[in-house]
Formats: sequence, C-alpha cells, structure tokens
Amino acid sequence: MARHPAYKVALAHASCVFLDTPATIDKACALIREAARNGASLVAFAETYVSFFPVWCALRAPIYNHDFFKAAAASAIRIDGPEIAAVRSAAREAGVVVSLGFDEGTPASVGCIWNSNVLIGSDGAILNHHRKMVPTFWEKLVWANGDGAGLRVCETELGRIGMLICGENTNPLARFTLIAQGEQVHIASFPPVWPTRDPKEAGRYDLASATRIRCGAHAFEGKLFNLVVSSCMDRRMRDALVKGDKEIGRILDDSPRGVSMVLGPTGEPVSDIACDEERIVYAEIDLGQCVELKQIHDLAGYYNRFDIFKLTVDRSANRPVRFDDEGSIAAQEEAIDPCVTDEAAR
Repeated sequence: MARHPAYKVALAHASCVFLDTPATIDKACALIREAARNGASLVAFAETYVSFFPVWCALRAPIYNHDFFKAAAASAIRIDGPEIAAVRSAAREAGVVVSLGFDEGTPASVGCIWNSNVLIGSDGAILNHHRKMVPTFWEKLVWANGDGAGLRVCETELGRIGMLICGENTNPLARFTLIAQGEQVHIASFPPVWPTRDPKEAGRYDLASATRIRCGAHAFEGKLFNLVVSSCMDRRMRDALVKGDKEIGRILDDSPRGVSMVLGPTGEPVSDIACDEERIVYAEIDLGQCVELKQIHDLAGYYNRFDIFKLTVDRSANRPVRFDDEGSIAAQEEAIDPCVTDEAAR
C-alpha cells in the first residue's frame, strides 16, 4: 500500500564559508541540528554548498583565475571522506534526511572536480550520490562532466525522493527519468548568484524567474513537491571574488540572486520565498495532495504513450580506467574513484 506522509521540510538558504571546507561542514551540521529542533524531517542544502560555487569564471578571463582553481581543488572533498561522514553523523543524531551539495574530488586526479549531491537517510546511510551531468556555460572551466549513476529516486520513510542540480532541472529527459520512478519529493539545488551578462546591458538572465518557471513546471508535471534551495553570497565571498576591483564589484552586486521556496504539486509556492536574507525556509508538505492530481495528468501512468515514446537511461558510473588483470570490476572502480556503486548500498 502506498504511503503518503505529511511532515515539515527545511531549506538552508545560507551562505557557505567560502573555500573553507571545515568551517562550512561545521555550519551545515549546525543548521541540520537547528532545523531538527524546529521539527523538520528533511533538510536540503544548495548546489555545492560545501564549499564554493565558481562565480569567478564569469567575472574574469581564465588566465586570471588559476589561484581560485587551485583553492577550489584543495577544498574539494570525497564521498567517503571525513567531511561527508560528519554530515552523516549529524543526520543520524538529528534523525533527519539530508540533501547536501558539495564539490567532489577524486584520487584519480588532483585537478578533477565534480558538482555533486548526496542524499543521506535519517539513519546516516548514503541513499544516493549524483554528479551533475553537464556543467553549465562558464562552469565548464571548473567542473567535469558527471554521469547517470545518480538518476535515481530513493524510497524513504518520507516518500520517494529524487534530486537534480541547477540546470539539470531544465532537462526534460532527466526530469522524466525521475518522474517515471514515482518521484513524490524533488530537491532542486541552485547557486547564490549566476551572472551571464553585465547587469547594465539588456537581456540579462533572471535567475529567480527561470528557477520559478522550470521548478514549477516539474512540480506541476510530476504532481509532486519541489524543494527549491539556493545559497546566499555573504560579504566574505563577495570580497574574495571582487579583490578590490570596483567594476567586478558592480557586476557582482547587481547580478541576479538565487531563491529558495517549496512548490506544491500544482506548481504554486507553499512556503515563503527567500532571496538575499540568510535563513531556513520551512514548509509543511502532505504527499496525499499529489494523488488526486494524478487523475488529471499522470505522466508515469495513463497520461502517456509508452508504445510511442521510449526512453533508455544509462546509469553506469563512468570511470577513467578499468583493469582486467586483478580483482573484480567493482573493486577496481572503488579503488580508482570511491563512489556508491553497489545497488544494495543505495
């Protein structure tokens, strides 16, 4: 029998401690504990909350950003490292499900960084590990391509939970992949700021509006709750990026900010909307509200033609090398690049 729980969710609309991973992990754990004390059962963090979003790529030519890239590579963490272990412990102690965006490194390369997200159960177990499939626009200067291994919806006591990172929420095939797995709660993570043009020019990208459109569409099409969570840019991050350059400061100060909100299965907000102010956004959600709306459009059921449309998704984990002369393939992959590859572990 299907379960349709009702509970409180929390969105950590907060700033990281820019390029300071230990301090950001401490802050994330403190926010988890605060949200749990306020009755939240699920806590979601923004895209690469730990511990940088590479806005510098939009502000200066690549030849002037080597120092940022070196600091970024040094601050990246691994899925099996002590930083994720600390967040898992915080989730277990608080008894909450946690979705955390982080910059991920690998033993295969000192310069390879992924834009990643981990979903952690209330018992501290890793439920899913996803790497953003394609970095967007200038993000390609820092992040590597991910794969489809994390395109999964996880069965939890809070319902069936899926997640996509930033621009992936614009990808209709990625979104349908999750809808077709019975997704009830979606987590969409976004950055604090995203410049595409000089703000004084016409046609600049409106991050808040674009986020509202695509995330509202996913909630409406999937008849699900969409937890939209962005981070904030604090003074530390702003000043580190500007480096005293007034023109860079002007561009950054006037560029569109990210927003955090919870969207219901009709596509409309069911929470406050956070933008500049750092705070936790709370909302009560009831998965029972998704059922009636499936009578109108059920893209994973009657309102589709699977005899006409066929989608195949490769969920294998891409690795840089495979060795055929020693051990099992799974063991080799784990040695080269620790990642959740075991189906049972998910």
